[in-house]
Amino acid sequence: MENGAVLPERPKEENKPQKAKKQPKEPKPPKEPRAPPPKKEKVPNAPAAPTDPNSMFKEGFLKTVHSEKPSEHIITRFPPEPNGYLHIGHSKAIAINFGFARYHGGDCYLRFDDTNPEAEEERYFVAIREMIGWLGFKPYQITYSSDNFDRLYALAEDLINRDGAYVCHCTDTEVKLQRGGENHGPRYACVHRNRPNQESLVEFRAMRDGKYKPKEAFLRMKQNLEDGNPQMWDLSAYRILEAEHHRTGSKWRIYPTYDFTHCLCDSFENISHSLCTTEFQLSRVSYEWLCDAVEVYKPMQREYGRLNVTGTVLSKRKIAKLVHENIVRGWDDPRLYTLIALRRRGIPPGAILSFINELGVSTALTNIQLARLDQSVRRYLEQTVPRLMLVLDPIPVVIDNLPEDYLEEIELPFSPKDPSMGSHVVPFTKTVYIDRSDFRAVDSKDYFRLAPGKSVGLLKVPFPISATSFEKDESTGLVTKVHAHYEKPEEGTTFKKPKTYIQWVASSPKHNSPIKAEVRFFNSLFKSENPDAAEGGFLNDVNPNSEEIYHEAIIETGLVEVQKRAPWPAEEGEKDVASKAAGPETVRFQGLRVAYFAMDKDCEEGKIVLNRIVSLKEDAGKAT
Repeated sequence: MENGAVLPERPKEENKPQKAKKQPKEPKPPKEPRAPPPKKEKVPNAPAAPTDPNSMFKEGFLKTVHSEKPSEHIITRFPPEPNGYLHIGHSKAIAINFGFARYHGGDCYLRFDDTNPEAEEERYFVAIREMIGWLGFKPYQITYSSDNFDRLYALAEDLINRDGAYVCHCTDTEVKLQRGGENHGPRYACVHRNRPNQESLVEFRAMRDGKYKPKEAFLRMKQNLEDGNPQMWDLSAYRILEAEHHRTGSKWRIYPTYDFTHCLCDSFENISHSLCTTEFQLSRVSYEWLCDAVEVYKPMQREYGRLNVTGTVLSKRKIAKLVHENIVRGWDDPRLYTLIALRRRGIPPGAILSFINELGVSTALTNIQLARLDQSVRRYLEQTVPRLMLVLDPIPVVIDNLPEDYLEEIELPFSPKDPSMGSHVVPFTKTVYIDRSDFRAVDSKDYFRLAPGKSVGLLKVPFPISATSFEKDESTGLVTKVHAHYEKPEEGTTFKKPKTYIQWVASSPKHNSPIKAEVRFFNSLFKSENPDAAEGGFLNDVNPNSEEIYHEAIIETGLVEVQKRAPWPAEEGEKDVASKAAGPETVRFQGLRVAYFAMDKDCEEGKIVLNRIVSLKEDAGKAT
């Protein structure tokens, strides 16, 4: 405001009404007593697995797919290429295709897409059949794309005669340029595209009869180069491969491509719902185009999001490199995520199907961390396998106030939550073994296991023990023996319950106790969530501590009965397996306070080898 400025006077308010006096407020009615607020429930670390094993078919994507085409008889197919071992991602495709048909009372084919003899091996055919059976599915029929080679060839000639295909002699580089090249330029037709049909037919037969070598000629479909979909840019239908086929031998020199074979084999087998991953979504147009072009039955194709697991590699080429460089033991190394590796590690087939069902099905790509799979497997094992006592790094505890021949038989339940699993008896004697981590030579206030002058409970043993002294190896500093006192109270008196109970295994030659074992702990094979992003390649991301081996571990004698009663659990593909035919990986149990374990195929007479399946779920911050 400038100096000297005068503010106008505010007008006077005449006859301004007087404010009414405030009336005293009426007293508020007394508040009704409120019920105490409900206690907040703890949120679990991961959602519980659905109780309905068919929930993935009753809701979401697969429910919609069925409603689009509610056929009286559902027919699906699982069409793997027999050029490698199936991995965890394939388990989703198996569960969807076989499960969708089973849920709706239909049938599912296992069709081997064996159109590339250069990459196919018998071991892959065998492993694929085994894994489907292991997951609990039985194909309606096992078929091969090669079963239809004659029929496919006849349709290829028919397509030429309909002006729907032509023989092309362009190089790979020329074909890429015709499709716009790296710079996405204009598309243009191949010089051979408008050759007479009869000329293409003669050339196609010349391809078949050996006139041309690989890449000198191939059959292309005459589709629509103006379409924005690359799957309509005159795809290849047949190519020359100079390799013997495992089923047809040397009969053929030309082999149909996936884009030509897949939809026609679906048609031949009357597939009602062709379910595949979204990477084939653009292929749906060419799939339908070809069926229409040769006038055959056209199945309905729909696409779901694939399952990808981070923190590992699933590529056949990369796994082969790990195998060839002896970083892993083989394709079934328990640190890998091939299905044969997961089976060897001890993961039950039912746990994998439960995991897939829990994830649900949609069109979105599902990226899952390894820990998420472990959580699902852990929940499954918690309900289905027995408990045993196992000691990884044993040290003897001599209970000095028990006689040399002392023997007490302790009954242990196989599951504290499921009485139907039964129980077993183990010996308790003067000498027991505990884990080295359960004893400290120097005590501390925050330590609640065994230490000089401190008591600890032995699981299911009536009374605790207290350490009185210990012996050491002076050269290593390791404790070699602990002496203890059995704190059995005098008759009529009580004893103080210990804060902690630990697992143990008694020494009793009469009972063949303890049972010795080699225990293999598997950690992540890679250090990061994305091994491919590692500088210098995925091999530079390999975790040097991905395997820890305990050579001197011991187990209690209950293992013998667990072996006899395997498989644990008898579900899915292991349901009808007699104990004698059950693989070693079906002997599964929880090592109390340690982890979940399964026997490995390296077991021999007199030698037990165990694999850790997953760790135990421990409460964060739990005092030890």
